This record gives sequence, structure tokens and C-alpha cells, in this order.
Amino acid sequence: MMKIAGTAAGAAAVGATVTAAPASAAGSAFAHPGLLHTKADLDRMAAKVKAGAAPYKAGFARLTANRHSQSNWTANPQATVYRGAGSPQNYATLYNDIHAAYQNALRWHVTGDSAHADTAVAICNAWSAKLTSLQGSADRFLAAGLYGYQFANAAELVRDHDDFDLARFQKMMRDVFAPLSEDFLKNHNGAVVSNYWTNWDLTAMACVLAVGILCDDRAKVDTAVSYFKHGDGMGSIKNAIPVVLSDGLAEWVEAGRDQGHALLGVGLMGTFCEMAWNQGIDLYGYDDSRFFKGAQYVAKWSLGGDVPYTANTRKKGAINGWSGTETASDAAGVDPNMVRPIWAMIANHYTKRKGLSASYLTRIAAKAAPEGGGGDYGPNSGGYDQLGFGTLAYTRDRSAKPEDAASPAASAASGSDADTASGSDSGAAPAQQSPSPTPQGGRNGDLAATGSSDLPAWTAATGITALAGGLLLLRRRGRAGRDAQ
Repeated sequence: MMKIAGTAAGAAAVGATVTAAPASAAGSAFAHPGLLHTKADLDRMAAKVKAGAAPYKAGFARLTANRHSQSNWTANPQATVYRGAGSPQNYATLYNDIHAAYQNALRWHVTGDSAHADTAVAICNAWSAKLTSLQGSADRFLAAGLYGYQFANAAELVRDHDDFDLARFQKMMRDVFAPLSEDFLKNHNGAVVSNYWTNWDLTAMACVLAVGILCDDRAKVDTAVSYFKHGDGMGSIKNAIPVVLSDGLAEWVEAGRDQGHALLGVGLMGTFCEMAWNQGIDLYGYDDSRFFKGAQYVAKWSLGGDVPYTANTRKKGAINGWSGTETASDAAGVDPNMVRPIWAMIANHYTKRKGLSASYLTRIAAKAAPEGGGGDYGPNSGGYDQLGFGTLAYTRDRSAKPEDAASPAASAASGSDADTASGSDSGAAPAQQSPSPTPQGGRNGDLAATGSSDLPAWTAATGITALAGGLLLLRRRGRAGRDAQ
């Protein structure tokens, strides 16, 4: 059954440029659908695919070829999901089902085939009826963050389906996923705030924001947006991107770690910014478009270009326990063949919505196209860190004039934050800023509470060798690879 109208109507408007603000549900604090995709986005996809337009046709072909997008997928819900060393890990069951729900929901919106909607709804309902806990080592926080924001996005696409138990699903998100992510942002698993690399914070931030929007919970949205701007950990924007350069680029701190995790972080920050944008909150442009400069830096570096890197010494360890420091002195080596489906979203925002020139983003997005999704980038969990399919979902026509974030009536600025929702700080970032005095770090084994790897055995790209225990060995410029902590 299709309660969300507009698929067929959208298909009729083939050549139109869609710039309308997302429609807000009656009585809702937020616009719905309004996480990674608005109704206008979904209508655009349907119209372009029906017309056989490039590159949407190729993007949709990647979706339909993925085994997770088939309507015969059957959910395998668990009462407890475990991720991390020392536990009976079964989290692959969760992320595979989430990607099946998301991909089937996306196919429904593009084609109108109700079989895909029924499959997505059945997966969401099965898990909300059974899941009660996420457990494991510190990696349970990664499970909560990654799979929390992803599951919320799958549910948002079917939230008005007659058979979807939205209230029960919202309860699961509030009781099982969000508490772990909220606790991590406050307490960082008992470690010093700089112990965990950027992407750990970003997973938690994405979960809190997505659950807040899904559940019309203003406090959660405020928490996530405020942390993005002013948080103490390495996921806040000035800690993730500590140095703004005079050439219009800005250093991504995790480039001093390895390429895979830097790409993960950029993808997560882009996801966070896109979800906020669809609620009228412009974080893409925050602090003189600091994220744009950081994304351009990572794109240039990943394409094989030379980039500077300011040495960064990070405190690590447990509060009132073992502690130490670790220094990243230069940008790690890269494999130009390493691909993550993160670039279409970011490049289309800055070049099509905002009309900016972004040569590195444009080049790397073209190289990655058409982007696939979970299951297309290797069999292990790292291949499921992004929902993907950006060529289909985020390609858009260039706006006649730069767009501002849509402002649904009930999605004004975060009440707890002094900054405006749809603009940068009144003061632009200086051309050069010193690195944060308390950055992130931690080496697996030194502090057990930091967990194992947040990118276990990611084997999707050339130049990576999987090691036992979920560690990675990456090629570096004349030095051995770091462990994945």
C-alpha cells in the first residue's frame, strides 16, 4: 500500500528542477520524510529514472543489482546484538537487514512497487518487536551510532505505510540505540575526551540527530547540532578540521591516521549535514563552510595530490588510569583505488545547490560514480558504513541561484544553541588556526576500554590487508601502518 503520495506525479515532471522545501507532516515538529531524503528528492529520483535520464539510470541499476534490494529478503531479528572482541558477535545480521530495509524502501519510492515497501516494513517491524539491547566491547557504541542513523533512515522512508508500527519502532530507537550514542558523547566510555578518533563521535552524533528527527524529539536534535558546533570530542567540526589553510582547503585530522577512516569521517559528516539541511539547519555552510574546505582537502589527497599536514599530538587513555600521547606527523599514504560511496551527496550540495566551484569534489565524485551501497564495497562491516546510492539519490540540476536550507515551520534554530540554524557563525574562521591542544588517539591493547577497530577487516579497496582481530594494514609513505584504533 502507498500512503506517501507523489511518486507517480513526480515521474511526470521529468525535466523539472526541484527546489521546494520538504513538506512538514501535520502536527509534527519536523519535516517528514526529512532525514537523508525529502519528498522532493524522492519525486526527482522517480521522475529521472522513469525518463531513463543519466546518471540516474546507472545509479538505479546499481540499486536493483544489489541482493539487499530484492523484495524476497527475510529479516532475521535478534534480541541482543553484539559487536566487539570478547562477545559472540552477530552484528552482521543487523546491518544486513538494515540495508535491505533501506534499499527496498528506496526502490518502492522510485518504482511504486508495493512489494518493496512491504519488505522494508516487515524488516523494521520484525526488529522493533524483538531487539532489546546492544552489547559488546567499546564497539557497541559504533554499532549504536552507525546502525542507529541507518535504521532511522530506513524507517523514515516507510513511516506513513499502513502496516508500519511507527510507535514501536520509535521506542526501539529511543531505548536501544540513542542512549548509547548520547552516553558516548557525554562520557566517551570512561576515556579522556581525545582518546577516540573523529569517526567515533560522528557515528554517535548521526544517531542522535537521526533519532531526534524520526521521533520529533527537539532535545536530541539540539544536542547533536550543538555538539557538531561546540563539542569537546574530535567529532566537532573544529576538532575534526583543526587547521584552515590559505588556499581554501582545510586539514582533516584523521588524514594523519589512514585513508579509510578519513573517508569514513568525511562521509559521516556529510550525512550529518544533509540530515540537518533537510530540517532547515545549514551545517554545510557553518563556520565559513569549514566542512567544504575539509572535504576538498580529503578529495585532493585521495586523488593522489600532495597536501600539508600539521603535526597533531593527541592524549589517550582512561580518566584516572593509564594515559599517554600519540602524534600524527604527516598525511598517510593513499590508494587512489579506494572507494567509498560518499562523494555524490557532498559534491552535489556544494556545486549544484550552492553553485560553488569544487574541482576536487567534482573529480572524485565522477570517479566513484555510479555509487553503490551496502554489499557493493566488500563483505565486511566497513562496506556497510554508508547507505550509499548517491548517484541516484543526490544528483540534482544546478539551481538558478544558490539555495538556502529549507525552513519548515517547526524546524527553526536549535533552541539550546546560540547560533542561527541556517547560517555560519558571525565570525569567519581565521585563515590559519592552531591544532586543538587535546586531539584524539589510542592504540588497541593499551586501553581495553577503547575497543578494537571501528573499521574491522575492511577489504573493499586495493592496498588493504585484513588482519586477525579486525585490524588493518595500510600502505603508508615510508612507514608502517598504524593499527585501526
